[in-house]
Amino acid sequence: MKFPFKLKRDRGKIPGFGLSMGLSLSYLSFLILIPISSLVIYAAKMPMGEYFKVILDERVIAAFKISFFSAFAAALINFVFGFIIAWILARYDFFGKKIVDACIDLPFAIPTAVAGISLAAVFSANGFLGKILLPFGISLGYSTAGIVIALVFIGFPFVVRTVQPIIEELDGTLEEAAASLGANYFQIFVKVIFPAVLPALVTGAAMAFARGLGEYGSVIFISSNMPYVSEIVPLLIIKKLMQFDYLGASAIGVTMLVIAFVMLFVTNMLQNYMLRGRQK
Repeated sequence: MKFPFKLKRDRGKIPGFGLSMGLSLSYLSFLILIPISSLVIYAAKMPMGEYFKVILDERVIAAFKISFFSAFAAALINFVFGFIIAWILARYDFFGKKIVDACIDLPFAIPTAVAGISLAAVFSANGFLGKILLPFGISLGYSTAGIVIALVFIGFPFVVRTVQPIIEELDGTLEEAAASLGANYFQIFVKVIFPAVLPALVTGAAMAFARGLGEYGSVIFISSNMPYVSEIVPLLIIKKLMQFDYLGASAIGVTMLVIAFVMLFVTNMLQNYMLRGRQK
């Protein structure tokens, strides 16, 4: 049977590329580009001198330091333990595995405020773990350590869910070949497994770090929220909004936006570099 028109099959493109591309760009514009552009345009009303005066304020700088330190510490913890959890879920079968696997996504499902209240109830001085640790001089609730705990809680699913599929898809023949050549398990892990997983691990940790920078709900309940001590940047933005200092809040928000963009750009460049190194 002959058709009056010629069918062209290109596996590299989906049918209706122009329409799909237009819908995708419209969707991204309404959800991301327009709100972000509005923030930048509103903050541009502020003179440059006043902008730097807001950003270089001691309280703002202290909040940035606390946010970055806490998010980085939480990302490092998730880098290690997120990989361990992903490895166990991908390589071992055990009783209750599906329940454990489902629990990984709980931080995505529950409101962050609920997470903060739960963590405060556990790690505060009157909490279950807080009472045990307090005689040893360890206070995790209402401190910078509490912020790190909250960011670890909301960030570890990013690492686990990013790394787990990569571990599951690793070619087992490579490990067998390395073992047949005399490599021990440590050498196989360092030379074969870890380089293959590292790009995904870095990506997951970077996503957890970025998520931690903007976290608000779970932190305010387990932190003392004291300026210069445990006040994070999102909380400082909220306080400025409550004081009707919209330009000051916008200036801090734009700064966070630029930092997040640069961080994600560097992460993607690093990931591409590691992938190219693997292919060579």
